[in-house]
Amino acid sequence: MENRSNEENKERVLKMGKEHNVESINLWFTDILGILKNFAITTQELEGALERGVGFDGSSIQGFARIDESDMVAMPDPDTFQLLPWKPRTHPAVARIFCDILRPGGETFDGDPRYVLKRNLKRAAQMGYTFYVGPELEYFYFQDSKGTQGLDEGGYFDMTPPDVATDLRQETVLTLEEMGIGVECSHHEGAPSQHEIDMRYTEALTMADNVMTYRLVVKQIALQHGVYATFMPKPVFGINGSGMHIHQSLFKGDINAFFDQNNEYCLSKVARCYIAGLLRHTPEITAITNQWVNSYKRLVPGYEAPVYLSWARQNRADLIRIPEYIYGNEKATRVELRSPDPACNPYLVFSVMLAAGLEGIEKEYEIPDPVEENVYEMTEEERKRRGIGALPSNLWEAIQLTEKSELVKKTLGEHVFDAFIKNKKFEWDQYRRQTTEYELRKYLPIL
Repeated sequence: MENRSNEENKERVLKMGKEHNVESINLWFTDILGILKNFAITTQELEGALERGVGFDGSSIQGFARIDESDMVAMPDPDTFQLLPWKPRTHPAVARIFCDILRPGGETFDGDPRYVLKRNLKRAAQMGYTFYVGPELEYFYFQDSKGTQGLDEGGYFDMTPPDVATDLRQETVLTLEEMGIGVECSHHEGAPSQHEIDMRYTEALTMADNVMTYRLVVKQIALQHGVYATFMPKPVFGINGSGMHIHQSLFKGDINAFFDQNNEYCLSKVARCYIAGLLRHTPEITAITNQWVNSYKRLVPGYEAPVYLSWARQNRADLIRIPEYIYGNEKATRVELRSPDPACNPYLVFSVMLAAGLEGIEKEYEIPDPVEENVYEMTEEERKRRGIGALPSNLWEAIQLTEKSELVKKTLGEHVFDAFIKNKKFEWDQYRRQTTEYELRKYLPIL
């Protein structure tokens, strides 16, 4: 991104609005669960919005304000102005712009997930680091939102024409590129009708905005073709769920702080401490990285999703994988966290991952030995002997770990932390009261 002043960016946005005959601008932000929110203004209101923001009622937004303090201001970030290319070309153009949420007096609203990430990136910057991420979001195409009938029977990297889903994926990639979101690759994933598009790595705030845009674009293109796309972590029993493997690295200027050619794995001390921080703190951040009841139907042995706290270079069963170093490509040295799923709030997930890694760096955590063997094939006694812990097995276990975590509370801030815990406890309480189809099939005929 070019280094422009805020005033220059505002002028650029106003100029683009006129040049492209923009009639409506969608103001985007997220609630604490990562659900995209939107309201629209006309072009005539754009200049004033860029100067003063736009007021709205925050009392109905999950995790925002109480009714007695409901007034909020959405302040557009001119860096994020983009045309929406799926809108009909014959009509006046429509654009979107991400917003930071403020209180009426102009002070930052600490319940805004985008602000939470900005605050944690500032901490990294004070340590001299820029945080880069490259997430791989998996998703399914289904015939509609009422069932799980897929569009294809393909497997990993399959190309089986005629493949409607491949065409949808290609159109999605082109749309993302048109919106300025770089795409590294796309392919069919391991399960039938499961696909993946990998965005080119960039700094974390831009990527969090890109994740929100990506999820909408995938769904929008599917909708235009009369099908449904979902980022639900485990929509179909007996096949792989959808993950969001997150590649991450810290840079000092143009230098990758994770690279050290003298280390066996080409990992610097900074990288090793960062990994140790992730391994130690991932259980307590799992309610953030895997925030839904359904998330834990994916985190079970046998479907390529991680369950145990281990790291390695080659082993894709581990929680953390270190992609193989390619000579001369030091900037690509990175850490891949494999537990998060694509239905998370990326602003909060990037925040807690970064905080866990920085904690490891600041306190110089010792990294355990890598585990190149298949952890799933070990006995429980062997895992215990080697000190290999496990992720929480359901949302309630995850909530209990998160609620006790000083790291998460400090990272999210008291407002978001309390609202998130309250929301997740309510979700678990609603879930545990349900009588499921499984219970009816298993118990009704015999009890």
